[in-house]
Amino acid sequence: MSFEDLAYDVFQKRCPSRSALEHVTGKWAVLVLGALAQGPARFGALRRRVDGVSEKMLSQTLQTLERDGFVHREVHRPIPPHVEYSLTPLGRDTAVHLMALVGFLEERMDEVVQARADHDRRDGKAAAGMPEAQ
Repeated sequence: MSFEDLAYDVFQKRCPSRSALEHVTGKWAVLVLGALAQGPARFGALRRRVDGVSEKMLSQTLQTLERDGFVHREVHRPIPPHVEYSLTPLGRDTAVHLMALVGFLEERMDEVVQARADHDRRDGKAAAGMPEAQ
């Protein structure tokens, strides 16, 4: 892909694609889009699926993703009324790419864990005044 051929330029400070990128790549957004890729869900089900997200963060994330056109919010009026969230076509396409990245990272986590351990070991030696291993 050549960025020169695109109508938007994420590398420019005021480009609207930069905020959209920020919105879909935030930790909670990736997890919400991934959860909704499995099918429509109500707020409580999403909160249980996305372990650790607060009600406030989930609500803000859903509102942002809805505003950007990635998530559809539907209010069902039977008694009691409830709200269901689902991905729009844009949201589905985006989730495919994000889940590919998540899958890639999970496949390579052994390397990440090792790199972290190596870094922390070197950093710990440097902090203790020890020379780094060559």
